[in-house]
Amino acid sequence: MPINIALWAVTSALAGFLFGFDTVVISGAEQKIQTLWGLSSGMHGVAMAAALYGTVVGSLVGGWPTDRFGRKATLFWIGVLYVISALGCGFAPEVWSFVAARFIGGLGIGISTVVAPLYISEISPPEYRGRLAGMFQFNIVFGIVIAFLSNFLLKDLGENAWRWMLGVAAFPSVVYMILSMFLPESPRWLLSRKGDREGGIRVLRLISPKATETELMAQADEISNQSGNQRKAGRFWTAELRRPILLAFLIAFFNQLSGINAILYFAPRIFEMTGLGAKAALLQSVGIGITNLIFTFVGLWLIDRLGRRTLLYIGSVGYIASLGLTSWAFFTGHFQIVPVCIFAFIAAHAIGQGAVIWVFIAEIFPNSHRAEGQALGSFTHWVFAALLTTFFPRMVEAFPPGAVFLFFCSMMVLQLVWVRVMVPETKGVPLEKIGQAMGG
Repeated sequence: MPINIALWAVTSALAGFLFGFDTVVISGAEQKIQTLWGLSSGMHGVAMAAALYGTVVGSLVGGWPTDRFGRKATLFWIGVLYVISALGCGFAPEVWSFVAARFIGGLGIGISTVVAPLYISEISPPEYRGRLAGMFQFNIVFGIVIAFLSNFLLKDLGENAWRWMLGVAAFPSVVYMILSMFLPESPRWLLSRKGDREGGIRVLRLISPKATETELMAQADEISNQSGNQRKAGRFWTAELRRPILLAFLIAFFNQLSGINAILYFAPRIFEMTGLGAKAALLQSVGIGITNLIFTFVGLWLIDRLGRRTLLYIGSVGYIASLGLTSWAFFTGHFQIVPVCIFAFIAAHAIGQGAVIWVFIAEIFPNSHRAEGQALGSFTHWVFAALLTTFFPRMVEAFPPGAVFLFFCSMMVLQLVWVRVMVPETKGVPLEKIGQAMGG
């Protein structure tokens, strides 16, 4: 793997690290914030969910700056949003300033899920694209683990420890901003959106230094020709793009209907349902973060070896087995197996959907509509994440826990059928050929 491409991918994937860090770091400050400002439960919920609202908006609009101003500029401004958010949270004098700062950070998260996987997929050689684009997901998980560690290390700084917990995110954000300034622009954006053939070929030469000038010219022509045809076709919501649109929607839909966000956000509550004490439940939930990190790495190692479709098969079977056994355990009272089943569920997610989702969505759309397609998948993901997070506590109150996990299990049976019937394999295929096969 060319070292320069690996460095570009790592740099842009740091947006995922900031995403994971920003999402979880609030857990160390939320009780102090409620007490300090005397927040009602309703207002406390608004303050905690502000970033999620920003994420939904950011994912919805993220395709516009990505196409209008370029991938590189958008990546840089994501860093700016994170810095503003971190400093705004750290110095917030009252709750509404805090809500605004968290919302701005959420915008950065939402936009990052559009542009970062897209950028990595566009600069990566086909044979390395899966593991490079998958680094975005790995960095999300890594950011979550570091956020937990950071909160632990800063918890004894006194009355304002919570401000340091939130404000410390400004440091990696500034580092990310500086590094992103040295990224090259995506050759596919230069050729398909800006019309800069010379600049596009120059970046293609950096990506494929062993290619001849004739080969580089031919690749540039293929990118330009496909993009020109798509511009003539015009709109995104057309019958020609119905297949990638449906695939992007369904992979994001099934990702959340596995119950992943409910288990990540409410793990201590789930473990306490089995009779574990609060401290033991919290310890088990830390184990979830470590399991997620380890098996995300495994997924990235496998994605270009076994392929996207195979990992989705593996993940689906793992989901069905772990969720089915969890449901059985709650129905029959065999609570001792629940922690093991939850860890198995996290491993299945990390190897399957977690490793594949952002890579797959970034691959299946033609060049001219890739940003819009990425925005669609990201928006779908975050809408269902918000709905699941909102309604899960009510679900476990209204229905037996076994029934809730049985519902998630049934959704994963449907995912397995969907993978078998609809999902193509994109491993090692150039983006332009995937676009053509998908109707581009």
